[in-house]
Amino acid sequence: MPSAPSYQAAKVAIAATIANTLCMTAAISATIGVFLVPIAQDFGWPRAGVSGVLGLISVISAISYPLIGRAMDRFGARWLLLAGNLGLAVGILLVSRADGTMLDFYWRFAVVGLFGTMAATGMVSKVVSNWFDARRGLMLGITAGVGNGLGATIMPIVAGVVLSSHGWRMGYVVIGLIVALAAPFIALWMRDAPPAAASDSHAISPLASGMSLGQAARTGTFWLMLVAVAAGAGGMTAMFTHVVPILMGHGVSLAQATGVVVVFALVTAGWQVVTGGLLDRFRTPRLILPMYASAMAGMLILQFSTGSLAIITAGALLGIGMGAEYAALSYFVSRYFGLRHFGTIVGAFYAVVAFIQGVAPMLMDMSFDRSGTYVVATLAIVGALALGMVLLALLPHPDRFAASAPDARPAADSATGDLVLA
Repeated sequence: MPSAPSYQAAKVAIAATIANTLCMTAAISATIGVFLVPIAQDFGWPRAGVSGVLGLISVISAISYPLIGRAMDRFGARWLLLAGNLGLAVGILLVSRADGTMLDFYWRFAVVGLFGTMAATGMVSKVVSNWFDARRGLMLGITAGVGNGLGATIMPIVAGVVLSSHGWRMGYVVIGLIVALAAPFIALWMRDAPPAAASDSHAISPLASGMSLGQAARTGTFWLMLVAVAAGAGGMTAMFTHVVPILMGHGVSLAQATGVVVVFALVTAGWQVVTGGLLDRFRTPRLILPMYASAMAGMLILQFSTGSLAIITAGALLGIGMGAEYAALSYFVSRYFGLRHFGTIVGAFYAVVAFIQGVAPMLMDMSFDRSGTYVVATLAIVGALALGMVLLALLPHPDRFAASAPDARPAADSATGDLVLA
């Protein structure tokens, strides 16, 4: 019979997976490509005017991520996650009632951005990281990968089906109601990890060890990782939100284009789990390099090929890159900088990532509005990923990094939640 801590950790993992399934990534980022053209046509706006809401969300997220992370470090995550989930659902319902002016459209998405950030994957990862140590990479991969992947698979399908029969407004109504389904699981099953029981009285709890944001920011590793992650996340998210417009511009049907999004999302989900397990074993950022390369290949195939097999392959290659990106971010933040201020530090990372994720799609659409093609934007993203690969190659192994910063390095964690998979 499982012990109480392991049973609670299992419930936390399930709640975290559901929260990630119904978070802003799935509800907004995964569906904006489906709704982009219908909204632009309905309101008579350029595409950049619609996708610009992602830029607004990114600014809101960039400002609020560190503040929310700090609040979670001090007060716990459960109720903030619950408020974020319910607020996100309400915000999406508000979007469905937009009246056709940009100011009205944008303030409704501002509500989405604020509450969606509170319940975002980066914030959920704080809870998961605190519960698991030896299997941290795997559990982050499962909760975030399966969660985001499942959500990013289901939501575009739901959006496409409802769009075809009832229009984009009803699509957002349905998505908002689905998002609210996560609330009971967060309220009942999500718990902050208790202080880890140490086998010797002089051991330091892993939840009480690690660098502050200021200490982390004074290391070169922090900045190398920040730029590498921002380049990867921004580029891959921009492509994810534009798979449908790019392919439809090549004459591919909406159904086929949505199918590629589904492949992209499913591979992202599965590859986060694979990457998490590999990181637990090898613990090196260089493991991510070939996965970035696969994403670059996927972008080029998506942009310059139109065959059914080619575009499906492109979706799979992009999923490998995005899955690796998201599996690595929270894992390496916890391994390099520890858990004591994890919420604050990962919040700072996600702030930059969110900003780039919002700006990159808008820049892609500005490029399209000017040139009528996404080719230039795609090549620029491929270049950004190449830069990210170089920076990842320069990162030290976490164990060597810890040895060089003995006063602040993370302790050898042994969170009770490891009993789930030990």
